[in-house]
Amino acid sequence: MITLYTAPGTCGLASHIALEDAGAEYTIVKIDFKARQQSSPDYLKLNPKGRVPAMVTDRGILTETPALLAYIAQSFPAANLAPQHDPYAFARAQAFNQYLCTSLHVAHAHRMRGHRWADDEATIEGMRRAVPRTVGECWDAIEHTMFAGPWAMGDDYTICDPYLFTLAQWMEADSIDPARFPKIADHTRRMLERASVRKVLAANAG
Repeated sequence: MITLYTAPGTCGLASHIALEDAGAEYTIVKIDFKARQQSSPDYLKLNPKGRVPAMVTDRGILTETPALLAYIAQSFPAANLAPQHDPYAFARAQAFNQYLCTSLHVAHAHRMRGHRWADDEATIEGMRRAVPRTVGECWDAIEHTMFAGPWAMGDDYTICDPYLFTLAQWMEADSIDPARFPKIADHTRRMLERASVRKVLAANAG
């Protein structure tokens, strides 16, 4: 049994969708960010980083979305969520997810979490103002140079797709017009047609 600790509106959505895609047996524990439950002693024992997602497996605890997604794909190979037997193709999928994690997500975080990188209010405000540009540049790279179509890596749906879908949900809050990126917009539409995605979104809304 896998237990995923996550919170609504966070990148934990990607791993939740992947678990559903994989047909895994899992439970979800929602962390209340408004109550700062991610900083509670009990949660910090589980994940000292004080962030979500965190995933409890039978071998230990995993954090960081790209690692969780790779673990899910490799643990449930019958679901065909990654090109397991092609090292180059698997590395390309990992590179895609790492870009989402280390470039796009970080640029997005500058809008509300600038204190992670600076303690000067003027600097933090400058980072916040830059978000439409910096996040937009990331989406430009994905739309024009990284997205293969019809799914993120090409013909086959992979662990890259729930992650891409999750981060695309943040576009408008980052002052990004989704219409600028028709490939991503079409990807979002097709993701919303998937039963696994609809089930997970309903669970997160409840």
